[in-house]
Amino acid sequence: MNTTPLAWFKSSYSSAEGDSCVEVATCPSTVHVRDSKLDESPQLALAPASWTRFLAYAVRG
Repeated sequence: MNTTPLAWFKSSYSSAEGDSCVEVATCPSTVHVRDSKLDESPQLALAPASWTRFLAYAVRG
């Protein structure tokens, strides 16, 4: 099991006003996503291909 802390960054898809902030942390086999406004925010863990498909859909949306 990997115990290295994740390096989170604000997604470029987040709102500039700071009220809709999504943070992302990437690893070789997983993309982690969370809401930056919540303490102890739940996280999504996605395969990189799933994250790519999600972003493609979101941009078209």
